[in-house]
Amino acid sequence: MQMYEAVNVLGGTLQPCSLRPRAGFFRDGSCNTCWEDSGSHTVCAIMTAEFLAWSKYVGNDLSTPRPFHDFPGLKPGDRWCLCASRFLEAVEEGCAPKVMLASTHRDALGIVPMAVLVANAAESKER
Repeated sequence: MQMYEAVNVLGGTLQPCSLRPRAGFFRDGSCNTCWEDSGSHTVCAIMTAEFLAWSKYVGNDLSTPRPFHDFPGLKPGDRWCLCASRFLEAVEEGCAPKVMLASTHRDALGIVPMAVLVANAAESKER
């Protein structure tokens, strides 16, 4: 798999999202992506209890550990590379987590408008 250039939505170098738990399509800690990443795991989000409950409700349980897949389960405060379309769906449902713009891959912009990412940015200095 050929990884796309690691550029964030701000135009800079993509920053790590999370090493604990190890996030990303490649499980390299960053929201790197490639052609084979059909889910576009490109939005670095900070998990909330509300988002995790909603995600479980819509069929994507991110909070239950799955040791077989070396997945510890997520808890509020953890950072994770979300599928861009799932993030946008959460925005529309009113339960979107905050995002780290410097850690969100620019390919997310093909699905999520920059204004939506900025409106949900975790840090005001990133806006």
